[in-house]
Amino acid sequence: MDLSQPIRTVIPSLDGPVLAVLVRTSQALTGRRVHQLAGTGSEPGVRKVLRRLSETGLVTAVEAGGSTLYTLNRQHVAAPVVEQLVNLRQFMIDRLREEFRQWRLAPVHASLFGSAARGDGGPASDIDILLIHDQDPAYPPALWVDQVSDLAELVYRWTGNHAQMYELGLEQLDEHIVAGEEIVQEWVRDAITLAGLDFRQLRTARRSPR
Repeated sequence: MDLSQPIRTVIPSLDGPVLAVLVRTSQALTGRRVHQLAGTGSEPGVRKVLRRLSETGLVTAVEAGGSTLYTLNRQHVAAPVVEQLVNLRQFMIDRLREEFRQWRLAPVHASLFGSAARGDGGPASDIDILLIHDQDPAYPPALWVDQVSDLAELVYRWTGNHAQMYELGLEQLDEHIVAGEEIVQEWVRDAITLAGLDFRQLRTARRSPR
């Protein structure tokens, strides 16, 4: 899955980014503005896509002065499908949260980080998942190992992207925090909580005297 433009998983042409722009706003936009927000293709190419989509009724085109303004026709039967395609990354996050709710050995914290969290990865990007647990890192229970392995397989089946699991015991997390490792700041900045404590709360708790 293209993590920056999920709709391109199904619509790899310029139509995908153009539709993504229209899904994300209710404002009427000129072809030039759609091109600027899409960040890809040429302006004539974007205008051609908009004209074609308006012929299908999925996009509404209204003349205003010397310009044509475009909006997504949200009453079109295809509009909900387009909206779902644009929001595939959020659907993936929701699936991950549901999967963690079913774990018999729950993590202290689980989150999405990296390009998958920021939404700036590509089709070949890994999906990075931080897992913090209270198991013995040297001898984790078989159930825990199986859960992590099964999740990695599920993520690949859901998205076509490989999952990169970053597993830490609580004491290992403490070491990362004390050492001031840069990746800790990345987790603070980007982490999207999937299960357990929010990472920022967990970091504060681990830094407090115990």
